[in-house]
Amino acid sequence: MATKYLDLMFTDAVCRAQAQYYGQAGKIAGAPDRDQLGQAEAEFIAARDSFYLGSISASGWPYIQHRGGPSGFLRVINETTLAFADYKGNRQLLTTGNVSGNDRVALFLMDYQNRTRLKILGHARIEDARVHPELVGQLTDPKMQAAVERLVFIDVVSFDWNCPKYITPRYSTEEVEEYVGPLKRRIAELEAQLHTVKS
Repeated sequence: MATKYLDLMFTDAVCRAQAQYYGQAGKIAGAPDRDQLGQAEAEFIAARDSFYLGSISASGWPYIQHRGGPSGFLRVINETTLAFADYKGNRQLLTTGNVSGNDRVALFLMDYQNRTRLKILGHARIEDARVHPELVGQLTDPKMQAAVERLVFIDVVSFDWNCPKYITPRYSTEEVEEYVGPLKRRIAELEAQLHTVKS
């Protein structure tokens, strides 16, 4: 079980809140310097086609951004490193600017269908894609390479699997079609049979 995440999150203020509402505070002992991603985390990350990325602005405000792409666009380079290609967007560059002043980031990965979520804390580094064309080729689909402006590397410090409570199952268009497709075909067959009987 990864423990560094809770070690970082259970600040004195958090522990006081826990004690106020639950009569006791969580204690984390013997946490490592970092949590290493394992096979379960790598497989979960590889299956995602989007995630949310939180950074901290110079004014102290948190900023959360959605990032999406083909499944697996967030790459697990090794047990402590993630990377993804950052595409052209609205030209605000809020996360890019935030990370240049404070490299701490939080990633929130959701699997709505299976009501599972993975939270990751790390330090981000952003590289100009124009300077590293070889990395662009390694980190993105050939069809998307022209849209890549930056490469984002995340040095993972910790992660935590969160409970499924209150996650409403949601499905992509492709997932709905996968489930509904056989039903549509069966309905078409029955309608054709009915039409034959009526004729």
